[in-house]
Amino acid sequence: MTITTNETHDASLRSWVQSANDGRTDFPVQNLPFAVFRRKASSEAWRGGVAVGNQILDLAAVLAGKGSDHFGDAAEPLQAAARETLNDFMGLGQPAWSALRLALARALREGAAAQADLQRCLVPQQDAEYRVPARVGDYTDFYTSIHHATNIGRLFRPDNPLMPNYKWIPIGYHGRSSSIIVSGHDFRRPVGQVKPGDADTPTVRASERVDIELELGVWLGRGNALGEPIAMADAEQHVFGFGLLNDWSARDIQPWEYQPLGPFLAKNFATTVSPWIVTTEALAPYRVAPPARPEGDPAPLPYLDSKANRERGAMDVHLQVLLQTPQMKQSGEAPARISQSNYKHAYWTFAQLVAHHTVGGCNLQPGDLFGTGTLSGPTLEQAGALIELTAGGKNPITLPSGEQRTFLHDGDTVILRGWCQKDGAARIGLGECHSTVLPARAI
Repeated sequence: MTITTNETHDASLRSWVQSANDGRTDFPVQNLPFAVFRRKASSEAWRGGVAVGNQILDLAAVLAGKGSDHFGDAAEPLQAAARETLNDFMGLGQPAWSALRLALARALREGAAAQADLQRCLVPQQDAEYRVPARVGDYTDFYTSIHHATNIGRLFRPDNPLMPNYKWIPIGYHGRSSSIIVSGHDFRRPVGQVKPGDADTPTVRASERVDIELELGVWLGRGNALGEPIAMADAEQHVFGFGLLNDWSARDIQPWEYQPLGPFLAKNFATTVSPWIVTTEALAPYRVAPPARPEGDPAPLPYLDSKANRERGAMDVHLQVLLQTPQMKQSGEAPARISQSNYKHAYWTFAQLVAHHTVGGCNLQPGDLFGTGTLSGPTLEQAGALIELTAGGKNPITLPSGEQRTFLHDGDTVILRGWCQKDGAARIGLGECHSTVLPARAI
């Protein structure tokens, strides 16, 4: 079942929070994404919040005051969403998520009787700090862009870039949930074994090829029982929402360690997620058909196929990567865009990821996180990783400052942005996901 539009998507709706009405904000009243926050440099309890314009509606404050009187049948999901993680809310399922989103939309729209009670529950986003919005029990990173898979494969296997299983099966590996960090938290350059091609033995040193990976995070909601697969018809009902995700990679550590069991230290040192989770329902106006498979490609096996997925299984989400070096920061130069892509180019849809992940009986849980894999598009300018943009480091990119990069230097800040926009629908943004590479610790 594909999630469809309702009154909350009406493009003409305006909010009594004026910053939500300018047409440029990521967070109009038609969006209403969820995060966990507190005021900066405070000892306040972490609690759930909803973005509207440049404000956060503090859900704990709503519960503590008269604001909760306006939520009626959504009282239970409101209480769950106000807690220190979103897991309980995510576990309630699609009807509860939709009920709370509808109640919020009605309470925050222009002319709402709730304005007087809810105005005092607003916190400016500039005054807030965030944590990872859910307790992530498990993290799985996929490989859904055939363009990324082909570009990477061509670097190592020019005559046969795609492995024979790619067009049959959504490829993924289990990542490290403990090193998932929220946007704004920086990380140290990783250390590991590196073996250059002309060396007899490996050495242990700081990675010199730290890379970005432009991804979306797929946040799971209601889980399934161990041994009970989730069918394609039900898969979307298990996906709470989406956020930006940067799965940092150490490209010089990766080749030596990944055979035969796959990524390890090259991937487990940090994964950055944006603080806001945009619900699957909020993105309903931007559902599109997945790209047509080229002639000769196999059709998805029956457990990965459905009419709804063929018609509206993909999403039209614009994605952007920006880079700011220490020199650019010092001189006041804005971050430079180095790539722009779109989620609609992915070979495998998010419903197919859910169906495949569970076909063997794996039990998903509220708060589990999928990475889509690097979301490169069909042209070089749409590549979502430096290893692609620079052909493995052979062709440096030149920034407006005159500096060049093949891979990231210490002090470089990478910013991911994402948004949906078209005529007849409200612009829906995913916020921002950024982190800075810090020097490695001494070995």
